[in-house]
Amino acid sequence: MTVSVRDVAIAAGVSVGTVSNVMNRPDKVAPATVARVAAAIEELGFVRNDAARQLRAGRSRSIGMIVLDASNPFFAAVARGAEARAEEDRLSVLLGNSDEDPAREEAYIDLFREQRVNGVLITPTSTATEMLARLRDAGVPVVLVDHEMPNSQFCSVSVDDVEGGQLATEHLLQQGRRKLAFVGGPASIPQVEHRLEGARRAVAEVPGASLEVIEMPALTVLNGRTAGEVISRREPAQRPDGVFAANDLLAVGLLQGLSIFGGMRVPEDIALIGYDDIDFAEATVVPLSSVRQPAQKIGHTAVELLLKVIENPDGEYERRVRFRPELVVRRSSGG
Repeated sequence: MTVSVRDVAIAAGVSVGTVSNVMNRPDKVAPATVARVAAAIEELGFVRNDAARQLRAGRSRSIGMIVLDASNPFFAAVARGAEARAEEDRLSVLLGNSDEDPAREEAYIDLFREQRVNGVLITPTSTATEMLARLRDAGVPVVLVDHEMPNSQFCSVSVDDVEGGQLATEHLLQQGRRKLAFVGGPASIPQVEHRLEGARRAVAEVPGASLEVIEMPALTVLNGRTAGEVISRREPAQRPDGVFAANDLLAVGLLQGLSIFGGMRVPEDIALIGYDDIDFAEATVVPLSSVRQPAQKIGHTAVELLLKVIENPDGEYERRVRFRPELVVRRSSGG
C-alpha cells in the first residue's frame, strides 16, 4: 500500500502542513519536530511523489534535450556536459534522439511540453523553426546546441563550422594535396553545409586545387565505408588525393572502405581528416586527424545559458556563444 503524507503526519503526531514544511522548508520547523517526522518517514518507508508536486507547481525539475544522433560519440559527450551542469542545480536531463527525422523531433517537442520541462536544448533539423517558435510562444525557453540561427530570437551555443571546414581543408592543401573530396551527409544539415563552405573557401585560395562533393544519406560509419568503396572503384587517375569527412564517423568508415575495397593506404595514397575529434579518433588503426569541437563544454554552456533565459528572459547576457574549432593533426592526413 502506498504511504501518503497524511500517514506520515498521523504517525508523527503533527499536521500535514508540518510534514510539508519538514520536506520543503525544514529551517522553519523545530529540530525536535523535524526529527519526529524524519523517523516516521523512515519507519513507514514514505517516498515523496515529486512528479505530483511538480505538476501542481506547473513545472518540473527537468530540461529536455534533443540531439540529431544519440549514437554519435560527439552528441553523447555534449549530453554528458549538459547533465553535469544540470546536476549542479538538481535538474535532470530528458534526452531525445531525433535521428535527423523531423517527425521524431516534433514528437519529442510535444512530449517535453506535456512533461512541463523548464526548457529545451535542441540540435534542430532544418525544418524545426516553426515548431521551436511555437514552443517559445508557449513559454518554454529554448537554446540551440551545435547550431545557430543568426536572424532568429533563439539563444545558441555553437562552433564556427565554416572556420572548422577551412582549417581541415587548408591542412590537406598544406600537405600538397590538390585533388580533394568532401564527404558529407545531407546538405539539409546546416553543420554539414557550413563545413563544406569552409572547405570551398580554402580551395578557392589555392590555384590548381579542386573540390569534389560526395554526398551520403547520413553521417555514419556505414555511409563512410560506402564512400570509401565508391572512391576505390574508380580508376586511380579519378581518385582524390585528399578527403575531408564531415564528421569522424564518416572518416572511420572511409578508413575501412578504402582499405577493404581498394587496398588503398592512408595517408600514402589518400590523406584523410575528420571532424569532431571523438574519443576513439586517436585509437583507429591509422590515428585520425580531426577538427576538435569542445563537446562537453558545449553541453555545459548550453545549460548555463538556458538557466539564464529561464531566470531572466530579457536579461543582459551573451545570447549567442560561439566556440572556435581546433585542428588536431595525426597520421591519417600525413601531417
